[in-house]
Amino acid sequence: MAERDRLQVQVDGRVLELSNLDKVLYPAAGFTKGEIIDYYSRVAPVLLPHLRDRALTRIRYPNGVGEASFFEKNAPGGTPSWVRLERLPAPGSASGRDMLDYVVCDDLPTLVWLANLAALELHTPQWRVAALDPPADSVALARPDIMVVDLDPGAPAGLAECCEVALLMRERLAADGLDAYPKTSGKKGMQLACPVAASQSAEDISAYAKRIAEELERAQPRRITSRMAKKLRPGKVFIDWSQNNAAKTTVAPYSLRAMATPTVSTPLTWDEVAAGDVVATAFTARVVLDRIAQYGDLFAPIGAPGPAVPG
Repeated sequence: MAERDRLQVQVDGRVLELSNLDKVLYPAAGFTKGEIIDYYSRVAPVLLPHLRDRALTRIRYPNGVGEASFFEKNAPGGTPSWVRLERLPAPGSASGRDMLDYVVCDDLPTLVWLANLAALELHTPQWRVAALDPPADSVALARPDIMVVDLDPGAPAGLAECCEVALLMRERLAADGLDAYPKTSGKKGMQLACPVAASQSAEDISAYAKRIAEELERAQPRRITSRMAKKLRPGKVFIDWSQNNAAKTTVAPYSLRAMATPTVSTPLTWDEVAAGDVVATAFTARVVLDRIAQYGDLFAPIGAPGPAVPG
């Protein structure tokens, strides 16, 4: 690689070498790797609290969103010594035989380093490393501090229908004392996140989310399904309660998505949800930075202590 393709920078006292800043990773938008690094640097004050102390799964697109990508959980070769790593059981592992060194993104230098690796998408579990009960031989022992409800529309249903279901879900959760915060997935659906007490198992949280999803399906069978079978989804919104499985991750708020344009998983106001005219492709990196200047972090309550879910 030519020397002119590399740039050495200091970020909060850490020396990083950035490369190929002019490489276009979103061809339809002409959005470059340098712009991706710039976005993640600028969004860091609101993004980092949602990544901190969580084992990070990355989806990397080294040649852009139209080319091959790969999931990455383990720390890659050449990881700087100052990057925080946590050795944790791999999802699905019933014992400590299958362990991975997860990256935990607690600071700006780590975030910039990840962006330079073309880690466009950042996904986290609903639990923090500190909430993994010893002995840490299975992620099933984790105690989540977030409950996630994924709203997945089956065509011809879309985001407008997700908004309608999100309002129903918000009202139902509020009856149990849970506050819900909406965001776009950055693709076709939405997610609601609820702060919960980190005192219950992921199995308990998942069972509660399933019970509420089934209740709403019984009330609105033509609009909602709680069942995973794809043949049941056309024209309905699938309430995916299974996202609360301890081995699963959800795209972080403010993460880029690998769409044709640099869309972002974007926190919404409930007024926007009620209006029902949410368009995921409208929430690009530049737009989201403007929204943060206007609203601050709409997801700020996420990760703070919440109530226990009813048993």
